Amino acid sequence: MITMPKPILLSISLCLVVLVNRCLAQSGGRQQPRFGECQLKRLDALEPSNRIEAEAGVIESWDPNNQQFQCAGVAVVRRTIEPNGLLLPQYSNAPQLFYIVKGRGITGALFPGCPETFEESQQGQSRIRPSFRTTSFPRDRHQKIRHFREGDVIAIPAGVAHWCYNDGDTPVVIVALMDTANNANQLDQNPRNFYLAGNPDDEFRPQGQQEYEQHRRQQQHQQRHGEPGQQQRGSGNNVFSGFDAEFLADAFNVDIETARRLQSNHDDRRSIVKVEGNLQVIRPRWSREEQEREDRRERQRELDLERERRQSRRTGGRFDNGLEETVCTLRLRENIGDPSRADIYTEQAGRISTVNSKNLPILGWLQLSAERGALYSDALYVPHWNLNAHSVVYAIRGRAEIQVVDNYGQTVFDDDLREGQLLIIPQNFGVVKRATEEGFEWVAFKTNEDAMISPLVGRTSAIRAIPEEVLANAFQIPREDARRLKFSSQETFLARSRSRSRPSSTDIRRVVEA
Repeated sequence: MITMPKPILLSISLCLVVLVNRCLAQSGGRQQPRFGECQLKRLDALEPSNRIEAEAGVIESWDPNNQQFQCAGVAVVRRTIEPNGLLLPQYSNAPQLFYIVKGRGITGALFPGCPETFEESQQGQSRIRPSFRTTSFPRDRHQKIRHFREGDVIAIPAGVAHWCYNDGDTPVVIVALMDTANNANQLDQNPRNFYLAGNPDDEFRPQGQQEYEQHRRQQQHQQRHGEPGQQQRGSGNNVFSGFDAEFLADAFNVDIETARRLQSNHDDRRSIVKVEGNLQVIRPRWSREEQEREDRRERQRELDLERERRQSRRTGGRFDNGLEETVCTLRLRENIGDPSRADIYTEQAGRISTVNSKNLPILGWLQLSAERGALYSDALYVPHWNLNAHSVVYAIRGRAEIQVVDNYGQTVFDDDLREGQLLIIPQNFGVVKRATEEGFEWVAFKTNEDAMISPLVGRTSAIRAIPEEVLANAFQIPREDARRLKFSSQETFLARSRSRSRPSSTDIRRVVEA
């Protein structure tokens, strides 16, 4: 058997790391929607249109062909992973943002050329795989495993394989956005997941259509059976299924039966499978406090690195060496669910947290960001618009009354948004949210790495920035009324609803409990 010298392997790994780094750095930008796709006369609060039940969870997706999704150039799926459930390794044709609605677990993102920094000890090898004690197999090594918990945003670049495992006692719920209009996707705007294992269904295709496609594939498999060079191909849905088993056996240096197992023929567990016992992988055992400390250290390291980068640019130097600053060491996760993490907080109204390229630099490559908000009972998120991004709003808890206005001044949405529903707010459309008595919590995915909003009301609003005389003439009102219009509201983004001055039952209950 011919082996490659270690220096050559090291050179190939370094080349892969640099190549991935360059590809990600150049993957920014978005494709423009086709003519008429954003001529939306009406918006709807949308429920998932497709549901797939797997062995250890449920996959629900929204119809990506809906005009609202076509305008925003995105697709959305919600996955529920039961305890001990494993979401099989997969990659997609578009960058993704995950939001962990509930639960905790571990995940791995597999970057080509990055080192296997997690290694099994001799004691771990004997404990996890006792059958290998007398064999010549090396100890297990793999790329970094990351812990996640409720409130986390996880960034996954296009084409990067990843998996998730629920190691907790309650279901994990993940809402994932795929930015199919991103320039990193050079296929069409249909969302596509490529699985490395299993026999999964297409998450975005209606069940009846999937059954037809499965029947068609089985017929094709039967027609090929017995033909030279074709009899070893599988009928599954993962990327290994279409290769000859003999080719796979040669490539992996395994027997033909093991190669056939890669093709997952007749595997009906779908994309979320049950792990027998517990998933035994190499990972640090951290408490939540230790995890938060490590997160702060990583965040500070990235901020220091970004500060040095800016200083180097100002002095005309070159800071990027192409090796140390790679995706291998970048953070993929940021928690925005913790109330203490809030960027905007009003004691009587609520809070908002954001994640963008400034506090999670990989989002600068993905061209995505996110906002996590909580409105207290009857509180108001003042009228505003998104300057440079579409906003895909998913209701986490509670209910809100929302109004959206287009460029013609027409109300295109005037309804409630409830838990589990989704609303797409196109760029520049005006929007206002008011929580009902039960309050309202949401996450909004934004199609820009540094999404900005401009309020229409309050001390940082467009109205506040306009001279009184301009307002008086524009609205045909006395100058005194123009001054009142400018200065009567002192809030920035969140406010207590003045039209509902009577205390709600929730407020009364809070007082009684206090």
